[in-house]
Amino acid sequence: MSTSAYSSRSRSNSAVDALNRPGWLTFAIVVMVSVGVLRVISAIYYFADSNRINNLTLGAFGDNLFLWGLWDLLIAALAFFAAWLLLSNNAFGRAVAYLFAIVLLVQSFTLMDYAPWWGFGSLLLGVLVIYAISSTGNWKDDRAVSTPV
Repeated sequence: MSTSAYSSRSRSNSAVDALNRPGWLTFAIVVMVSVGVLRVISAIYYFADSNRINNLTLGAFGDNLFLWGLWDLLIAALAFFAAWLLLSNNAFGRAVAYLFAIVLLVQSFTLMDYAPWWGFGSLLLGVLVIYAISSTGNWKDDRAVSTPV
């Protein structure tokens, strides 16, 4: 076996070849996993009736911290599910990612009065996820549909 044939074969089987996904799509997946982890931690605080949480009595769920915890778990589940579907190159993952970003945008507007930095941060992340999903809409993973020769 010649050296050039060996080097091209080793390059095609390398771990770097598996990362041919667009950077924006990878960014959206990382953001969704990060937001999901943050929301799970936030839900744990809500369920524990922690004193570290801001006064939310004027919020959508009033002072019922259990409902706030369930809301955060819903957002976390959407984030994890969308990220998992996008990692497996599933087209339905794009729809779930859009739904996640829309829920994040709506909640960021409702929190803007109570926690402006948190609201602006989640608004920015939601917009970036929408941009990432929409700008990579025509990308297809060719390795998944190619047949071996």
